[in-house]
Amino acid sequence: MQQPGFDPGLTQQYTGTLKRFVTKDGGFNVRRRGLTWKDAHPYLFLIGTSWGNFALIIGAAYLVVNTIFASAYMAVGIEHLQGARGPTFWQSYLNAFFFSAHTLTTVGYGNMWPNSPLANAVAVCESLAGLMAFAIATGLVFGRFSRPSARIAFSSNMVVAPYMDGASLQFRVLNRRSNNIIELQARLLLMTVETIAGKIQRRYVALGLERSEVLFFPLTWTVVHPIDEGSPLYGKPRPISKECKRK
Repeated sequence: MQQPGFDPGLTQQYTGTLKRFVTKDGGFNVRRRGLTWKDAHPYLFLIGTSWGNFALIIGAAYLVVNTIFASAYMAVGIEHLQGARGPTFWQSYLNAFFFSAHTLTTVGYGNMWPNSPLANAVAVCESLAGLMAFAIATGLVFGRFSRPSARIAFSSNMVVAPYMDGASLQFRVLNRRSNNIIELQARLLLMTVETIAGKIQRRYVALGLERSEVLFFPLTWTVVHPIDEGSPLYGKPRPISKECKRK
């Protein structure tokens, strides 16, 4: 019985185009289709997005909420907001917007206030929405600051260099931050496109390392794969660098 090939979760299907599975920033080069709004996770998106996008989303949400409640006050009647009536409609709307911002943030300068039960009801709802919204925003900011992260740089190229009595495949990783990383592990996976049982497939082979983990990673680590008899690179022709070709 034919045993299935090793698949790390990136599929063995080959469509004729060879692209990076893992991008340079560590993410997966995956494009999802057929998703619905139920598949979205706002918390994970807001935690993972850039600080610029996060600030734009929070600012836009703040403006939208205040615009909605300002429209609610205008619908109730600007006369029910003491001190908010202006000479024009847009001046009154702007005053209602400012009153909404005061209520949402619980600032309350005292220059405008609701003077009817209906306007007070809208203000109560907005106060509750403000407490919940700022609690969620505070949790998101804390989650973004407290999320552990690492900045690890990789050498641009791998090299085949002498190693003991043979050769090895080597590349270097670098800790770009001053944080303490301990018990760091590395795994090296080789992906090739081969014809298996008359079918073109991707094939994955785990490459053994001279040292698969280090206890401390304060600065750099050279990851070494010895090219011995057990290596899939053993006996393969080695690429000639441009410098060697010039010579």
